[in-house]
Amino acid sequence: MFEEAQYFAPIATQDDGSVVVELAASHPGFADPVYRARRNAIAGLAVNHRRGTPIPVAEYTEQEHEVWALVTRELAVKHRAYATAEYLAGAERLGLPRARIPQLQEVSELLEPLTGFRYLPAAGLVPLRDFYGVLADGYFHSTQYIRHHSVPFYTPEPDVVHEVIGHANALAHDRYAALYRLAGEAARRVEGEEALEFISKVFWFTLEFGVMREGGELRAYGAGILSSYGEIEEFRGMDIRPLDVAAMGTTHYDITKYQDVLFAADSLRHLEDVVGGFWATCDDDSIAKLVADAS
Repeated sequence: MFEEAQYFAPIATQDDGSVVVELAASHPGFADPVYRARRNAIAGLAVNHRRGTPIPVAEYTEQEHEVWALVTRELAVKHRAYATAEYLAGAERLGLPRARIPQLQEVSELLEPLTGFRYLPAAGLVPLRDFYGVLADGYFHSTQYIRHHSVPFYTPEPDVVHEVIGHANALAHDRYAALYRLAGEAARRVEGEEALEFISKVFWFTLEFGVMREGGELRAYGAGILSSYGEIEEFRGMDIRPLDVAAMGTTHYDITKYQDVLFAADSLRHLEDVVGGFWATCDDDSIAKLVADAS
């Protein structure tokens, strides 16, 4: 229900150097001064971080750890029913803590020996080219805050549940991690903004909201589905279309509701051949041709 690297609450740096997260009036934490102060403090950690240095520790409250534990427990049940075998293997391999929110530095230290990926803290919006480009170097931008405790199974923006449960478990599997890197290499290769947006849409319909046929069932591998308590129950009833790069790169989607159009791979090998092959070879000219052919 959100687009990676684009739909974060805006942040502003004050004259005194403090950081303020501008939550919308509809945000569950808007009227909670304690939550807003926590969001500001956590955003400040990311603003001041420099790549290559340890990620600052976010001091989570017991209430925030309880939200993580509750969501982790419930999602684990749904993952067994709906997630692809490779995603489940990645989750088993990574071994995230279930009773407390892991620090991003801790996630990096678990992940790097497996696939070479490390996490970078994000305070808010990360420009598309930066967000996707660093994937080529094995970095993944991630928020550190967690959703408001009043609605533990909902977030209007990507939080640490989405970034870690959704993405890190996939990044712990070699074949998925390779696809993330290919997306990053493609984002660095293209020069035009339209080509970059096309690449980001293909990422959206695959590594965020991708589904795959496995053992006669439709299962999910996309982080957006696998981190959403509600959407994971609904994806099989959506408009499921064949995997098609041109269609994915030109299809409009609405971030404010469950995704009603999904593209299914026949297998992980099929995903690698079609989407991985596209990311490995695409350039501005080839993407422009795909757009023209789709129109």
